[in-house]
Amino acid sequence: MKARLRSDVEIGMLLMAFAMLLIPGIDAIAKLLSATVSPAQIAWGRFVFQTLLLLPVILLTGRPVRSARLGVHACRGALIATAIVLLFWALRYLPIANAIAIFFVEPLILTLFSALFLRESVGARRLVAVAVGLVGAMIVIRPSWEAFGWAAVLPLGTAICFAGYLTLTRHAAGNEDVLTIQLWAGIFAALVLSAVLIVGGVTGVEVIAPAWPTAWELGMLGALGLIATVGHVLIALAFRHASASILAPFQYLEIFSATVLGFVLFGDFPDAVTWLGTSIIVASGLYVFLRERRLARASVRGIEAP
Repeated sequence: MKARLRSDVEIGMLLMAFAMLLIPGIDAIAKLLSATVSPAQIAWGRFVFQTLLLLPVILLTGRPVRSARLGVHACRGALIATAIVLLFWALRYLPIANAIAIFFVEPLILTLFSALFLRESVGARRLVAVAVGLVGAMIVIRPSWEAFGWAAVLPLGTAICFAGYLTLTRHAAGNEDVLTIQLWAGIFAALVLSAVLIVGGVTGVEVIAPAWPTAWELGMLGALGLIATVGHVLIALAFRHASASILAPFQYLEIFSATVLGFVLFGDFPDAVTWLGTSIIVASGLYVFLRERRLARASVRGIEAP
């Protein structure tokens, strides 16, 4: 029995690791497309293709499609749509690794949002870790600001919006299936971005303006949606085999994959200051994660963790 449980955990870890190494491919494709396609249209393509690919998976596996929380999912869709547009906008200017490193303050912002909006208990140590992580983000942002200007702040906006998206998910997702939740977020994100593209077409605002894609651009948008779908399915499968407390640290593999893709495709490699800030962000995030796991275990045992 123990061997079977260990095997399940190992499968979950492998699935999560593969997903985290795969997902930066979305950012690489977005950066390739950013010279000719607006960030809003790239994000729209991501969610449209993701929805078209995810719906058959849900139907073939017998998962429910209906949801009793469509209002919440609409808000989640708007937040994730905004987060992705800001990230793809940032990738026009920033190296992938820099943008992902700044984005990874998201777990720390989620800790603050959980305290503010979900009334979860957050101790002084975790608040200090959050502050340290934000200092790490500022270390990464400062040279990026000097090199790329205001675009360096966009991944921070992505982190804030994504933390809000996850806060809503934790608050209202209940017992709904993971892929069903993802489907509805994608549907509403696509609807929100469709409206945004209409506005962009009327106003001519470049960052949200639509353009008829070439065959190559359409293929890249499809590939982006495919990677997003496969990545999220892998994550969902990983959580069937192992708990969040085991899988959470694997998220930081995304920084490694982003660095490799950025170097291979664009010749970008983070400097020493960026690595320093990234290390601080990762260390702070891991501390918060380990602290929460320790407190959860202590709560189960009925004792107070020091």
